[in-house]
Amino acid sequence: MNAISANDLKVKGIKALEEELSSQSEVAVRVRGQLKYVVMTYEHYQYMRECELEAALSESRADIEAGRFEAVSPDEHLKQIKSGSQKPLQASSRSASLAAK
Repeated sequence: MNAISANDLKVKGIKALEEELSSQSEVAVRVRGQLKYVVMTYEHYQYMRECELEAALSESRADIEAGRFEAVSPDEHLKQIKSGSQKPLQASSRSASLAAK
């Protein structure tokens, strides 16, 4: 990944980013010699978001398969969140039957 300086960005504006992004999907921005920001094309951003969502879905499916969830009503879940008293997740017989579906 190439990098441009904050000064180049200040002087050249969006044109500096467009030049770099014409040949790659990301470009780093250096501020006082340190990499501080990454700018990317919108298409690349969308791709990365999709990857994050797929990873979250995969983790959720693994939790369900391993029984690491609790089946409660939405109201009960909100009460647990507000009170800070969420119980450690364990597989119950009801949970196990839901996981099998």
